[in-house]
Amino acid sequence: MHLYIAKRLAALVPILFGLTLIVFFIMALIPGDPALAILGAYATPENVARLNTQLGLDQPLPVQYVTWLTNLLQGDLGRSYSLNRPVLDEVLERFSATAILAGAALVLCTILGLLAGIVSAVRQYGLADKVVTLLVLVGISMPSFWLGLLLILFFAVELRWLPASGMYAIYGGGDLPDLLRHLVLPAVTLAAVATGVVARLTRSAMLEVLRQDFIRTARAKGLPERRVIYVHAFKAALVSIIPVVGIQAGFVLGGAVYIETVFQWPGIGRMLVQAISTRDILLVQGGVLVVAASYVLINLLVDVLQSVVDPRVKA
Repeated sequence: MHLYIAKRLAALVPILFGLTLIVFFIMALIPGDPALAILGAYATPENVARLNTQLGLDQPLPVQYVTWLTNLLQGDLGRSYSLNRPVLDEVLERFSATAILAGAALVLCTILGLLAGIVSAVRQYGLADKVVTLLVLVGISMPSFWLGLLLILFFAVELRWLPASGMYAIYGGGDLPDLLRHLVLPAVTLAAVATGVVARLTRSAMLEVLRQDFIRTARAKGLPERRVIYVHAFKAALVSIIPVVGIQAGFVLGGAVYIETVFQWPGIGRMLVQAISTRDILLVQGGVLVVAASYVLINLLVDVLQSVVDPRVKA
């Protein structure tokens, strides 16, 4: 196991290096001059040239990349033009809020998706299977941002049960119950599509396992049906389900960008939207790099977990 983990960690090095290349050069291709966005009304040719020199933007792109990568390896992502604070501090502060939202959505979609998929497989062609299939189809087909607006309209505006935006109440609050109340709507919205995907693939995996000989043997031995389903069949199906959950973790992180905008959640997705609008390249680079690196690390964790469930993966 330790050797397998070491190999996977070593494989991360070229992946993370490739991420830095992609992030840097895609940001460099964005049209416009950052100095113009920073200076605004003071953007005279002399001031623009002077600021480009101070920021190193007058250097060739390979030189800019090497400088940025060297600073990155030292834990320095630069300084945000628009916020006038270190990029790393801002990104970590915002990422903590995104981690709460994405983590809640991932837990929600995993639990609901697994339960729905198992029930649908066990009751194949029955009423429960048809209901779950319908709900899954609606969840996958409905745009997340539109679902979020509907939930705000119904639960926040009409019923006034839950807050419509923010992470905490503006006045008072700030405790765990306040956070949970603000978390419900964005987490449900973000988890909707992922729940449908997990449910569909769990159903397919469970149906395939339930047709295997060892399941018939377990039933022939007189084992309780609940034990056959949730111990023998589910454990075998996990090999196919775990990678799906890992992929949905990436979807949840990516979907946080527009969900945070809809619900005014102070996470890294909303920060990226604001940074792009102000042409704050260093802040965009830092935010995208942290999100991408997080997804890579999540996939490493998924691979390790899958190797625990199925030792053949390490072979």
